Amino acid sequence: MNDRYDIIIIGSGPAGVAAAINAVIRKKKIKLFGSRDLSHKLVKSPRIDNYPGFYGISGNELKDRFIGHLQSMDIEISEEKVDAVYSMGNYFVLAVKEKLYEATAVIVATGVSTGRILPGENEFLGKGVGYCATCDAPLFKNKTVAIVGYEPHGEEDANFMLDVAKEVYYIPMYDEVKKLKSGVKLIKGMPREIIGTDKAEKLVLHNGEVEADGIFLLKDMIMLDQLVPGVEVEGGHFTVNRQMETNIKGLYAAGDCTGKPYQYIKAAGEGQVAALNAVSYIDNIT
Repeated sequence: MNDRYDIIIIGSGPAGVAAAINAVIRKKKIKLFGSRDLSHKLVKSPRIDNYPGFYGISGNELKDRFIGHLQSMDIEISEEKVDAVYSMGNYFVLAVKEKLYEATAVIVATGVSTGRILPGENEFLGKGVGYCATCDAPLFKNKTVAIVGYEPHGEEDANFMLDVAKEVYYIPMYDEVKKLKSGVKLIKGMPREIIGTDKAEKLVLHNGEVEADGIFLLKDMIMLDQLVPGVEVEGGHFTVNRQMETNIKGLYAAGDCTGKPYQYIKAAGEGQVAALNAVSYIDNIT
């Protein structure tokens, strides 16, 4: 049986934190996916002057305030990466590696993707290129795969694929590799392009190339319409109304992923609005 929640929130920046707090206040069973550091953008901010009551503080200080608030309400952050959100009509299924979670409503507060799209990435998406190695593992049994890990959790996917694929190459986009099994072939290089004919065949690096049947780009954040099939996106942002509703019933979005201004106070406010409307939606259908 899949784990079932009232509301699942994806993203632990100000929008996700505000959504989680307001949903719990209204007695909803939630799950919050994100980082225990909350937000890279928040942590790197040297000074914040436009957040009422917390002027002149650093992003790290505000992060600590957020964490303290979450802890006071027994809200935990799951660092599992959500690979996809599927609408099943009156509920949602979220794919998280080999696990599935269910929710009546979902709030996406992932921020905006700043990662560069590789030449050939969109062209071969679903034709040898993917964003979740463990999800597509059966398709590449006894084949060769190349995995580009943008975060350390990519090592888990590479280790998993070692028991499935014939050969596994791992290309880390970070400094220190810690948990990679000895059978995985480590390659240092910057991805430049994906090439092929009818399907992806090679990952071109700045210092060479890797031939592979499957090429997985394990980005910390994937494109919004790839995360949620069927959702309306414009200019790289979710299309939402003033209730933070998307075109999919029960799916809400908040924060930077809905558009500018990219500011903490705007994100927190939208997170609250999304949570209140998600709660109302659930109460009206149950």
